[in-house]
Amino acid sequence: MFRKVLIANRGEIAVRIIRTLREMGIGAVAVYSDADRASLHVRMADEAAHIGPSASAESYLRLDRLIDAARAHGAGAIHPGYGFLSENPEFAEACEAAGIVFIGPPAEAIRKMGLKTPARELAIAAGVPVVPGMQHAARDAEEARVFARSCPYPVLLKAVAGGGGKGMRRVDRDEDLAPAFRDASSEAERAFGNPAIYVEKLIEQPRHIEVQLMGDRQGHIVYLGERECSLQRRHQKIMEECPSPLVTEHPEMRRAMGEAAVRIARAAGYHNAGTAEFLVDAARNFYFLEMNTRLQVEHPVTELVTGLDLVRLQLEIAAGEPLRLRQEEIGWRGAAIECRIYAEDPDNHFFPSPGRIQHLDRPLGPGIRFDSGVYPGWTVPLEYDPLLAKLAVWAGSREEAVARMIRALDEYHVVGIKTNIGFFRQLMEDGHYRRADLHTGLVDEFLERRRAPEKDPELQAVAALVGQAFLPARSALKENGRIRNTGSTWRTEGRDQLLQ
Repeated sequence: MFRKVLIANRGEIAVRIIRTLREMGIGAVAVYSDADRASLHVRMADEAAHIGPSASAESYLRLDRLIDAARAHGAGAIHPGYGFLSENPEFAEACEAAGIVFIGPPAEAIRKMGLKTPARELAIAAGVPVVPGMQHAARDAEEARVFARSCPYPVLLKAVAGGGGKGMRRVDRDEDLAPAFRDASSEAERAFGNPAIYVEKLIEQPRHIEVQLMGDRQGHIVYLGERECSLQRRHQKIMEECPSPLVTEHPEMRRAMGEAAVRIARAAGYHNAGTAEFLVDAARNFYFLEMNTRLQVEHPVTELVTGLDLVRLQLEIAAGEPLRLRQEEIGWRGAAIECRIYAEDPDNHFFPSPGRIQHLDRPLGPGIRFDSGVYPGWTVPLEYDPLLAKLAVWAGSREEAVARMIRALDEYHVVGIKTNIGFFRQLMEDGHYRRADLHTGLVDEFLERRRAPEKDPELQAVAALVGQAFLPARSALKENGRIRNTGSTWRTEGRDQLLQ
């Protein structure tokens, strides 16, 4: 096993990796930019290396500086976390050339699965269904238009490289395709350095379900169950569950999707952690979407339900140890839910809300997991993704997990910046969510329903009168306790009184 591991990342994922390293008796080497000098992952690590200015292009994306830091600190391996260089095959190759173990899949597997069109070809060869679409990048908008007509509309334009909704456009009409193609290509170029776009048939209101894989260097691969990732905003996941409520009702899907994911991974020569992502239509047909060749943001819910430490498994596999798990031994117990807590303002189009965290109350109690990279007094920087923490809960059933998450959100308070805690609290009460009637457009529909009263002038007038009536009470309460806005209600620190 490694003596030291360098973590080529920051924030909550760096903190989470450090915790497993500490349990295993392995030294943790953090890296930091100018903006992260006082960050939590630097405070928790055994050693830390400065790698450059605040801009990620001059720090966390500089593979040469990361390799130099690993050498200088005697780290035998590098864990990339997620984001930044985690799915960069050149980084994996640079580690290998330097005699440093890359804790992830081989560079060739990353390369095969890193572009969507080659990954689709590999899935088809492995006998796994894919969403109908082009098998190569469109040469121009006209070629994309010809294919779109044959689908027919509506279609999605998608970036060949990358993900997270960047370089993606829905097109419903022939005349809209050319400008959408131009915009998608330009966005893909900015985000991934690759303007290539292909066309895919749009599946209306699909569920997004992914399968967690783990494989060793000896060729043994298992699936660790699925995660429901259908709650998305702007094509980015914001909330995940394990297991999927749909798969729980139709357990034969777990085996079918798991075996399909394993076939894809085996065809790619894959080892270490990875995730095969699928879209599922109303008839419960599933289609391979893409593969993420890294640890996922949402891995905690799988850990809570399976009882496995995925980072520990990654480290053992990277060190050459065989995976001791057998498929028939893997079980799924209870239900887990994760909310991604961001420094953003839901009342202002979810714009980032950097700034100093003046006060922080974190939720505690049975079945709560809190993966965080911040602390009171820390200033959330402008330069990076505004993810503050991942709040996850576990309970014996989905219904109990929902109730536990509501309680946890009620206990979670951040003062000094805006967050999406109140937004999640409202979403948890939505009837569609409570019934597990999930699809990738549900959050947008929920936001539209929430905005609807604001468009009614009579309701606005009533709300204004009610607000005026509560002003004296609110002023009185301020004298006894600090008023705190949770997004859906007003609470006082001194008492649990509600003002709406």
